[in-house]
Amino acid sequence: MERLNSKLYLQNCYIIQENERLRKKAQLLNQENQALLSELKQKLSKANSKASAANTIPDLNLSSSASTTSAANSTDP
Repeated sequence: MERLNSKLYLQNCYIIQENERLRKKAQLLNQENQALLSELKQKLSKANSKASAANTIPDLNLSSSASTTSAANSTDP
């Protein structure tokens, strides 16, 4: 019985060590994920600000196409 207790105790110690190792690894992975997420958010924010800046520039082709369409539709006999 004492032998079984010793064996179970050693297994328990091994499991505790393995859990601690995995916990540390999970913390490192979480930190890495948070850093990558922050980097991604910054890149998306920059891309969105560039896209919105591009959208604020008026498209001159839109106004000229409307005038050419109306000119093309009017026919002189």
